[in-house]
Amino acid sequence: MTKDSIETAYSFLHQKQRIYAHSTLDWQKDDIEMAIADYADGMNRELFALISNGKEDFLHDHTCFLDDITKAVELLEQML
Repeated sequence: MTKDSIETAYSFLHQKQRIYAHSTLDWQKDDIEMAIADYADGMNRELFALISNGKEDFLHDHTCFLDDITKAVELLEQML
């Protein structure tokens, strides 16, 4: 896990979290969820394990997506 991987993840997730939290468009939220799930699948595995805290469906579950991405952004910000 490198500082660059942390910074990249933080930048991407922070931007998408801000849009998602304020969006009123369901299609936009769905697109963000899909983009973040794809990103999470390709993320540095050590970094993902750290921010997910072992939660298997982290950043993949529609019902708790906003909580997950908010938690991820908070943790990544602390790591910067």
